[in-house]
Amino acid sequence: MDSRAQVIVVSHDGSRAADAAFRWALAQARAVSGKLRVVRAWTMKSAPRPRTQTIGYVPPIEDFEEAVVEALSADCARISAGYDDLDIACSAVRGPAVNKLLEAAADADLLVVGARGLGGFRGLALGSVSDQLVRHSPCPVVVVRDAHSAETDRTLPPE
Repeated sequence: MDSRAQVIVVSHDGSRAADAAFRWALAQARAVSGKLRVVRAWTMKSAPRPRTQTIGYVPPIEDFEEAVVEALSADCARISAGYDDLDIACSAVRGPAVNKLLEAAADADLLVVGARGLGGFRGLALGSVSDQLVRHSPCPVVVVRDAHSAETDRTLPPE
């Protein structure tokens, strides 16, 4: 029997769907005494504006990365309040979300994502990232739907 703690990777892009996935992953990690790794994949397009950016000055890539890490740290602290008993690590990785999340899940026991993130098109039950992760993940994937996800059901044609 494998005695190591279950490793759960959760994607968090700053969206409401990602908040719901993070909360689900926290409860699951607590239930199985697992370790939680929160991953935010980012690109220059998705990074928040660094404090050092001014009109006519584009800061170095490190400043964008710092802004992403600050935003992720704030989200992690806000959502994981009350889960001090868990082993939680947050990391920001630069690159396409699907690629970076598949890399993060390579040694994981479970990958958790929201049904739709920041780039979702209205009417899609799954976002493009969660769809690709379900198809290609090296481990089981849980796609968490939140109340907002249910709104997309009304836009789908009847079966």
